[in-house]
Amino acid sequence: MDYFKSVVPSQLLTERGSNIVVINPGSANIRIGLAQQDTPFNIPHCIARRTAGANQVPRRNVQDQMLNSQITTAQHMEREKAYDIIASLLKIPFLDEEVANNAFPRKMGRVDGYAPQSNRKETAFTWTNVLEKNLNSSSALKSSSDEGGIGEPPDQQEGIGCKELGSSECKFREYICGEEALRISPTEPYCLRRPIRRGHFNISLHYPMQQVFEDLHAIWDWILIEKLHIPHSERNMYSAILVVPETFDNREIKEMLSIVLRDLQFSSAVVHQESLAAVFGNGLSTACVVNMGAQVTSVICIEDGVTLPPTQMSLRFGGEDISRCLLWTQRHHQTWPPIRTDALTKPVDLLMLNRLKETYCQVKEGEIEAVAVVHSYEDGMPAGSHKTRLTALNVPPMGLFYPMLLVPDVYPPPPRSWFNDYEDMLEDTWHMDFPRRTDISDSLYPSINGGLPMWDTYQIFQTKPKKEDNIGLAEAITKSILSTGRIDLQRKLFCSIQLIGGVALTSGLLSAVEERVLHAIPSNEAIDTVEVLQSRTNPTFVSWRGGAILGILDFSRDAWIHREDWIHSGIHIGIGRKYKDSYFLQAQALCYINS
Repeated sequence: MDYFKSVVPSQLLTERGSNIVVINPGSANIRIGLAQQDTPFNIPHCIARRTAGANQVPRRNVQDQMLNSQITTAQHMEREKAYDIIASLLKIPFLDEEVANNAFPRKMGRVDGYAPQSNRKETAFTWTNVLEKNLNSSSALKSSSDEGGIGEPPDQQEGIGCKELGSSECKFREYICGEEALRISPTEPYCLRRPIRRGHFNISLHYPMQQVFEDLHAIWDWILIEKLHIPHSERNMYSAILVVPETFDNREIKEMLSIVLRDLQFSSAVVHQESLAAVFGNGLSTACVVNMGAQVTSVICIEDGVTLPPTQMSLRFGGEDISRCLLWTQRHHQTWPPIRTDALTKPVDLLMLNRLKETYCQVKEGEIEAVAVVHSYEDGMPAGSHKTRLTALNVPPMGLFYPMLLVPDVYPPPPRSWFNDYEDMLEDTWHMDFPRRTDISDSLYPSINGGLPMWDTYQIFQTKPKKEDNIGLAEAITKSILSTGRIDLQRKLFCSIQLIGGVALTSGLLSAVEERVLHAIPSNEAIDTVEVLQSRTNPTFVSWRGGAILGILDFSRDAWIHREDWIHSGIHIGIGRKYKDSYFLQAQALCYINS
């Protein structure tokens, strides 16, 4: 123990982090890597599976796309109203004034002043090569034998020029993961699946539970093999840390643990909350953590290394909604080229919009404009380039404070009936006694109905739903902190706001949050100071980094679950180890991180 008190964190990371994999799954992206790495791999959390023959176009290119994604008239009016409120705050023309008063055509007007980052990412995306060598053909076998490459994995074979080979020597790749899956041409016989949507498993009538589990397993297994180079035969030498968002329910976490321990075959695993890992990643113990991801924004307060469940709030909007709002803004101002851009059914278009948002959008008063190159992606043809003038680039990120501008509910929420029979992730329920059914074993292998019988042994009970409000970010932060009910803690939290997630990188957002939260505090509250802390590391990876630190500092490993225990006897209420124990940090680790 004296050693762990004296050793520096970097030395611990090097010594113990080589056999620990940290997995931080999100709705749009997954961050995964060895604990000893400085930064993880940040990979789109999706998979495209082959659906039809070479000459057939699948009926649905995206598994979970809505049949009707049109914005209603009421939503459109609310969006325009929100735009004008934001325009007044930013001191720019209202929605209809700018077009009427503009003396120059939008695409030909001179652009002065604002110049975004010099390292613009304006290169076009290329379509993914969906073919690979058919190792069953005689010529392919001979070629592979000559080159010694029969065992090459599919993604290493992608660049072999298979398009020039005969049809008998090529075949379609069975599945494609990550960004490659997003860059598949709509003409190819593939269907894109996103196993997590808006902070929950993406289970629906069109996307059954078992398919979600299979896709999660396939994506994570692909990353472990292709990115981390950990084959199946060596998995028993590694442990896994799951850093999970607060939006996940207990059953979802249990299913992910089954994937990690049973399917991916890690020797042991532990679960930590994303917000708790974030404060440790920045060397804090008390903070209001605001996690702004691609599809969900969540707020929760932490005091002395312990989460405060009543303060949790989930907001159904994120970075992808800002990207779609950017497209709507440009189309309204007639600055967008006459091309068919569809962020819902063409994932490559959303990739382009995300890149434009990250490069040009910021929160700042005045008219923010820029000349940018926009690309069109049509029917498998090479990308077309269109130089255009983008305007009102400070409006879309303000949708965080006025969510009606974003119209976030493009996708329906997941079916809640699947989760209602299970305890809330943050509820203090493990002290309760639950009768166990003797007629069902603790095996973790799926039952006939596709569920896991181990968790069927719990008595069904109802818990209160998590807070999901259609309010802006400033109101959510204020409401979360004030719900603690203690003026001393409230003052501390208002001065310890931590922004994490990719959206936190938006230029000017930090000061905007401070100003908006200060104005959102009721006048009868004795609080007059708001401070957003600068992140000590990249906000996108701070939770992943904190998870790595927590896993290494947990030298007693009391909260870790071993594969044999999980598969053969299960971890259940009433035994010595409970996986929820990992949410509450031991004093030793807390003392260490603050020293």
